Amino acid sequence: MSALGLKFGRLRCTNCISVYKRTFTKNVAADGAYSSTKPTLDAKKIVGSYATDLKSALGNNSLESVMPNVERLGNLGEIDWYHSFHGLGSKPFNAKVQMAVSKPLAVGDVEIKPDGLLYLPEIKYRRILNAAFGAGGWGLAPRSETIVTAKLVTREYALICHGQLVSVARGEQDYFNDTGIPTAVEGCKSNALMRCCKDLGIGSELWDPVFIKKFKKEHCIERFVEHVTTKRKKKIWLRKDREIEYPYKFC
Repeated sequence: MSALGLKFGRLRCTNCISVYKRTFTKNVAADGAYSSTKPTLDAKKIVGSYATDLKSALGNNSLESVMPNVERLGNLGEIDWYHSFHGLGSKPFNAKVQMAVSKPLAVGDVEIKPDGLLYLPEIKYRRILNAAFGAGGWGLAPRSETIVTAKLVTREYALICHGQLVSVARGEQDYFNDTGIPTAVEGCKSNALMRCCKDLGIGSELWDPVFIKKFKKEHCIERFVEHVTTKRKKKIWLRKDREIEYPYKFC
């Protein structure tokens, strides 16, 4: 085949693909079966840094900017949890649920970070929600894009329990290299869950200064430790019933 014939063949092929795309787009727009409440989102958006210039790095767009041309399924009776505030504050949960979410934390469930911050492991929040609403009776729905910066992943989620919106919160998680992004995305989701659970009163003691001081005095100690390899010393917090773990040892 001559060079001219090959070029003409490529042009015909390109034109066919272009016509097919226009026809397919038109058919999809006319067919309700292809409609969806979910916007088309990029898997990740890279920005330069996560600091005061984040908005500028995002092109001066809001972090929770709504994607254009989002179709709704109103005629099917489904709720678009990406936008909806359905049921928020409409009615209280029954007494059984309220007792489950307001139950005082067991001493053995509360952990302390080396810097002295008390926390409840994220799996404990899920167990409390399962006990209160039943497995499948609650869930997290994303409310924004996943923003991936140079060092951090962040996304907004909504907590829905028994078909009504309970809370909306933004989760965040640091990461150190690109291979850690998938794990950071899961950590971001768990962080959002913890923040949403505050509105249900789960683990409310962890934000009570009186409880914090009492727990640290009765169940925690502050000790100097030494890094096994670098020999650097620092002071950390840990529970009295916990052993120091590698790479640290007591001085």
